[in-house]
Amino acid sequence: MGIFDIIGPVMIGPSSSHTAGAARIGLVAREILGEEVTAATITLYGSFAKTGHGHGTDKALAAGLMGYAPDSGTIRDALVIAEEKGISITFNTSAKDMGHPNVAEIHATGKSGKTVTVVGRSLGGGRVKITSIDGYPVEITGEEYTLLTRHNDVPGIVADVARILAEEQVNISNMRVFRKGKGTEAVMVIHTDQKIPTSVIQKIKNKNITSIMILGVI
Repeated sequence: MGIFDIIGPVMIGPSSSHTAGAARIGLVAREILGEEVTAATITLYGSFAKTGHGHGTDKALAAGLMGYAPDSGTIRDALVIAEEKGISITFNTSAKDMGHPNVAEIHATGKSGKTVTVVGRSLGGGRVKITSIDGYPVEITGEEYTLLTRHNDVPGIVADVARILAEEQVNISNMRVFRKGKGTEAVMVIHTDQKIPTSVIQKIKNKNITSIMILGVI
């Protein structure tokens, strides 16, 4: 157990789950989108929906989407900053049971028009887990280097990607493949011990891999 596990990160506001965790969900969503956010619609569930506004969850999520860290000191003014930057952020609440008390669903649009929908949980102590990307179940914490692919569910994809990473001296710490059904599109999430070089993207690309994303430690 490291010191992070004991005391957590520096927090802004009355609750680490509602502020530091929310900011990190926003940060990871921005990283997954891969570009500056120009608009977002955010739905809050559970405790986020009931008490999030009073705890600054809305401000923290906005700060994360703009790239600000939980300890940056910008959370309290995040919505004002977003308005000044011309970023449209809309908040909704839902009584739907998402299986966890602190859940946010972010539909973000980037400057190129690219969109992504991310569902994240705030686990406490500033820790988070992304559980869905565009409807695909995933498990991403932002605490490890991550390679994320979308690919056709055909034989050989996992082996090819693992081989290329080995050739780049990148060690896989864990790997999971998620799919909606046999022979359909699948999502592969690979966590690694080393930073993944961007040159890997060109080596991995093939007709069966439709999307490749590299995420750093957030």
